[in-house]
Amino acid sequence: MKLGVICDGISRDLKHAVDVMDEFDLEYAELQFVGDTEVGDHSADEIKEIDTLLRDRGKPVSCLSRHIFAGMTGANKAGDDLHTKHMDALKRVIDMAHVVGSPLVRIMTPKKEQILWGFGGAEKWNVAKGAWDAMLPLIAPAIDVAKDADVTLVVETGNGTMVNSNYTGRKLIDDLDAKGTLKVLWDPANNCWCHEQAFPAGYDEVKDGYLGHIHIKDVQVDTPRATLTVKQMGEGQLADQFQPMADALRADAYDGVISFESVYHPGNGSFEEGFRLCVDHFREYFG
Repeated sequence: MKLGVICDGISRDLKHAVDVMDEFDLEYAELQFVGDTEVGDHSADEIKEIDTLLRDRGKPVSCLSRHIFAGMTGANKAGDDLHTKHMDALKRVIDMAHVVGSPLVRIMTPKKEQILWGFGGAEKWNVAKGAWDAMLPLIAPAIDVAKDADVTLVVETGNGTMVNSNYTGRKLIDDLDAKGTLKVLWDPANNCWCHEQAFPAGYDEVKDGYLGHIHIKDVQVDTPRATLTVKQMGEGQLADQFQPMADALRADAYDGVISFESVYHPGNGSFEEGFRLCVDHFREYFG
């Protein structure tokens, strides 16, 4: 297994994050924020410094993870001001990916409409009619840009986004005829909110060429109370699914990276301390 971490979950000080990665034998660096700056907004000199640091320390970049298309809604149209802003950011991130050697660039999807399809009367009374189809023209230009730039995009299964399950991730890829250029960034903890079981149901949706990258954390969701709790790894609702997930990934020779997402803290706000409490469990399952 290729193991890594989303670096700013440890620290936005990249050198310190790399020092901690070395402590726990994590090789692959996923970049989201470096310093106070999100990827895609660094200067050419800053990108060169980031690249030099990571190459000198033997940390290949697995993915550049900006929140492309996050926060958009059904009111947005391709080519409007907000969409143009996101597309411009995507192009800057792709430029950075070429410098640092990242094979993947993350995108997100617009804000979630809860019921996208329905039957037996729901199609009339409950469905957010046209919401899914209206999203496709927002994402389609990103596919063209990625093809021209020879990079692979990964769409994260995100909380509160239109793609919040592996099912919807796969459907997006199929509807855009983008298999190979767009893959799923599977975050099984995020998928808990919509009650997609990680294994085997979620994995079965993406194992056939749709899976590009993985984020790992553990959570407990309480959808009726609109409450999400990040848990120490192995103490949340994914505790009994990590091992079969890892076994299946090995059996199917998954060759992507698995990034630990350090978003847990033990009540004191220290995400590095949360990382240290969880990382051994991460390595036991996936190492």
